Amino acid sequence: MISLDNVYPQYITDEKGKKKSVILSISKFQELIEDIEDLAAVAERRDEPTIPHKRFLAELKNDGLI
Repeated sequence: MISLDNVYPQYITDEKGKKKSVILSISKFQELIEDIEDLAAVAERRDEPTIPHKRFLAELKNDGLI
């Protein structure tokens, strides 16, 4: 997850100095988008049932994935 300590945004302001927009590097913007997508996926799956870790590993082994 991206840390705000190393984002270094630049701001576009109006004539009164009020911040209106943000300029980020492409790499930081992409990192933020990835984080947002990850958080959205977690939120969508929040209410899904869980299974014990041992059972999950057993299923992966049975499926030949590990």
